Amino acid sequence: MALFGTDGVRGVANQELSAEMALAVGKAAGRVLGPGSQALIGRDTRVSSGMLEASVASGLTAMGVRVWMCGVVPTPALAYLIKAMGADAGVMISASHNPPEYNGIKLLDDLGRKWDPAREGAVEEIMATSASLMSLPRQIGAIHHVENEAVHRYRRYLSEVFWGLTDPLHVVVDLAHGAAISTAVPVLEHLGVKVTALHGEPLGELINQRCGATHPALLQRTVVKLKADLGMAFDGDADRLIAVDETGEVVDGDGILYALARELQQQERLAHNVVVATIMSNLGLERALEREGIELLRTPVGDRFVAQAMREGGAVLGGEQSGHIIVQQWAETGDGLLTGLCLLEVMHRRRASLSELVRPIERYPQILKNVPLVAPLSGAWEELPGLLDVVEQAEQDLGHEGRVLIRPSGTEPLLRIMIEGRSHDQAEAWIDRLVAAVESALDASQASV
Repeated sequence: MALFGTDGVRGVANQELSAEMALAVGKAAGRVLGPGSQALIGRDTRVSSGMLEASVASGLTAMGVRVWMCGVVPTPALAYLIKAMGADAGVMISASHNPPEYNGIKLLDDLGRKWDPAREGAVEEIMATSASLMSLPRQIGAIHHVENEAVHRYRRYLSEVFWGLTDPLHVVVDLAHGAAISTAVPVLEHLGVKVTALHGEPLGELINQRCGATHPALLQRTVVKLKADLGMAFDGDADRLIAVDETGEVVDGDGILYALARELQQQERLAHNVVVATIMSNLGLERALEREGIELLRTPVGDRFVAQAMREGGAVLGGEQSGHIIVQQWAETGDGLLTGLCLLEVMHRRRASLSELVRPIERYPQILKNVPLVAPLSGAWEELPGLLDVVEQAEQDLGHEGRVLIRPSGTEPLLRIMIEGRSHDQAEAWIDRLVAAVESALDASQASV
């Protein structure tokens, strides 16, 4: 089974992702990089992150790689620092939006982008051959601690990019007890923004628990209560942003993409009048962009695929409904804080609230349900008995005003089912039928084993 998913190695810490596995990943990655290479390591606040950080660092240095420890920093901060410090690679220890018991290892290249599948495959191949993991006793890499320098360098970069572009607005931030605690508040306050922080303590055992980008309810209530101008919710490693407008309504990645796309278009900086998003983005976004003469190019789920399509097509803006937004002018990876600053810049330029900026989007009802998988699917989901027939019936009924999407999760043992259509009742009826069909097919396949 493949070790790397859509977002690196991920699993429950000390079980699927042990210290021994992290050591092996570090050694294999070090073998790929080669002696004398330089790598940065960052982490989020999870209890297990320090353990995995030490293991990866040991593996890299055992293979002759020099390591710079950056401490608690967002994934996009590490991506920036790799380029800024001239390193060959980076390793981020984080499980992003997952619960506290999970953790992950992301390998980043010299441009701060995720390693391509071929390179990740080379790591897996080396790990499968124990002889390839022999340490190099004469070429041990040194470890350097640059925690303070790293975080201050990233803060300074964002402050310089957006200096003078924000009004003295009131922003509420939900830091999710994660990596954003080291960056968001200092940068916003340096730019003159009044900030109220939620979940700002570095409590790794509570990361993403009823807070942050996946649980914005408290942020919504707080924005309304304090009459704030904007809410920003980050996930555990702060590479995504879910916004809340001044009325308390959630503005997800689709809304953010629309607001930024219109601004770039008005400035004649939206290359090819194209925005890249995934198959999960709402049809309402696609229709709203069409009215402005902007094409929406869709990719499979995963910011890796968005970034690849942007590079191949020369697009300057792309992202996911979940809040991973890539603004190519400033970064090649999703950056929650940078995205929030871009929104503030648009609000400043247009003298408009966020609710006004996203009002043209008429959202289609979209229902997503997850079916747990006891074991990995033996084949593609299309091979589940009887499921394709139900999918075809749903697509015929929904017509051009709806969609059916079924896909395995890239990070969890789940089969994700999404229905989108003009009618909420129609979408709900079809998703119930599809879930029932999947569960029945899974029960039948397990009974036959």
